[in-house]
Amino acid sequence: MTLVHLIEQLLYEVSTALYLPVIAGCALLVTYTPVQLGMTLFEGWQRYRRRFHEREMFELRLARLRDEFRNVPLRLEIEVERLLQSEELALSHRLDRVRFVIKLGPSLGLMGTLIPMGISLAALAEGNIPKMAGSMVTAFTATVAGLGSGVLAYLIALSRERWAREDVREMAHAAELAIAGIEAEKHLAHHLQQEADDALAIAA
Repeated sequence: MTLVHLIEQLLYEVSTALYLPVIAGCALLVTYTPVQLGMTLFEGWQRYRRRFHEREMFELRLARLRDEFRNVPLRLEIEVERLLQSEELALSHRLDRVRFVIKLGPSLGLMGTLIPMGISLAALAEGNIPKMAGSMVTAFTATVAGLGSGVLAYLIALSRERWAREDVREMAHAAELAIAGIEAEKHLAHHLQQEADDALAIAA
């Protein structure tokens, strides 16, 4: 047995061993992607009814920071920036739950096509036509499942990315208003104190 034949046999055994994990992965994606679609449709309905859960939670945390650091404007600005960055990171992680399907789906679909085709060719060489036909059906089914999951995930990601950009824009606007409000209050307090000092000086 030559070295080339040993390598070919090793690769065949590896690809055959990956058959069940790849098919199971395709099945999981076919289940996972419609769940994400349902969640996206529900979120779209909530947004249509003007209910923005992420923005509301951000505004609550922002209000707590404003109350806590009302007398320390510089610290407030730092904490608000940190809160905004954490919200952006959370939105990015949420998008990653769908983004990975865009590339993983077609990749598993391709693997789920090529592995059964190798098995079907081996069955053809043995004259086992029913086994060959079954493997070919599995190969084409895996292709459709992987590509379908990737396309659906791409459409879901488009909507969620647009919503994420809108949320980040509104959160940044709320953060700027909070910081500006504290600065305005500080300026007003300083102005009133100055007027009071001037009045006392005149009275004296």
